[in-house]
Amino acid sequence: MNTLNRRQFLKAIAASGILSALPRAVSANIAAPRVVVVGGGFGGATAAKYLRMWGGNIDVTLVDPNPSHIACILSNLVVTGASTLARVTIPYTNLSAVHGVNLVQGRAVAIRPGLQQVVIRSGTEKFALPYDHLILAPGIDFIDPNPASPGLWNASITPHAWVAGTQTNVLRKQLAAMPDGGTFVMTVPKAPYRCPPGPYERACVVADYLKRKKPNSKVLVLDANPGIQAEPDAFGYAFSQLYKGMLTYEPNARITKVDSASKTIFVDDLPVSASVLNYIPNQKAGKIVVGAGLTAGGAWAPVDVLSYASLVPGREKIHILGDSQGSANQPKSGHMANAQAKVCADAIIRDFNGEKPDASPTTNSACFSPITSKTASWLTVGFQYDPLSRTMVAQKNADPNAPNASFGEASKISSDNYQQMFIWADSMFSDSFM
Repeated sequence: MNTLNRRQFLKAIAASGILSALPRAVSANIAAPRVVVVGGGFGGATAAKYLRMWGGNIDVTLVDPNPSHIACILSNLVVTGASTLARVTIPYTNLSAVHGVNLVQGRAVAIRPGLQQVVIRSGTEKFALPYDHLILAPGIDFIDPNPASPGLWNASITPHAWVAGTQTNVLRKQLAAMPDGGTFVMTVPKAPYRCPPGPYERACVVADYLKRKKPNSKVLVLDANPGIQAEPDAFGYAFSQLYKGMLTYEPNARITKVDSASKTIFVDDLPVSASVLNYIPNQKAGKIVVGAGLTAGGAWAPVDVLSYASLVPGREKIHILGDSQGSANQPKSGHMANAQAKVCADAIIRDFNGEKPDASPTTNSACFSPITSKTASWLTVGFQYDPLSRTMVAQKNADPNAPNASFGEASKISSDNYQQMFIWADSMFSDSFM
């Protein structure tokens, strides 16, 4: 196992989005330049906040359909009743009151690159916001498993809960109502997807809940990937030891159909029935990104990782952050979105000043994962820009004896890690939204 001590880990996660030098504020001689940010998750909110903190007179507008962000971080604890949605709900008011970000509650429905405008729908009203730079951080969209039979998969019946909020509560209620002796069936989408440890974390906390509350029940994890995608030591131990006899893990599971009405999922055309079916679909960039042609025909949007500007010709003033961007190697996590946002904000400020982006940014992703109701693990990985490949590459681990140079993982699950998880989460909430 590749390990770091806690001091090294805390130092690593504090270094999210390190720049070689902080940007100069935009010159007061430049009329207030306009940046519109679409999407108020960890990427969008952080970008809006840091543009205002670092940028001087930049006019920043954040557009989101909701008045608050409901974080996916810690939301698996809501599924089991160990936490609440209120605990992971962060209003946008501080971004406005403290940092001067303009807030627009609405949804971006179109982009007019030639006019440098983004079209917003708010209630029955529709209007265009002009921009000098546009940041898109809309999160993810889902790929229907039954494209030939629209409606057969219905997320209101078989919730994914991969966008925290209403779906999280639906899954929580279904789990609570599941009879002892029932089967909780969940899927792991094909990588890349939002939060690599997330599905395995959910499997663990659900198994822990059932072990304590409904011990005759079973958990079946159907993974589209050939193996566990994150924290393989911690989750492998949990699956094979802690939840042995209760949890079954099946890699390389090929989902061929999902029938929400009957709570049946088909694996290689063979039906599997569930008491609760938590189908987490394969994923792609958010609708506004796909609709604007920024994915170049793929699932995710290619970007220049020095600025997160689109690589689609003529779209250099549009930046894509977080889950929707398609830079290789970097995981789709809230912590990573926070780091990318700082690099992006820095690059935009430098552009307004007639400067090039920082040539040597670093980013970092870190997370804690609950394994039981009282214990957790953690994982961290740092990235450095490589000018030869023009990509972010994993940095050498701080532990010189580590067998794998690119990541650090907790040496064991522990109750102390569980307590530290909340400190980490609150730090993330504060840095992005407060």
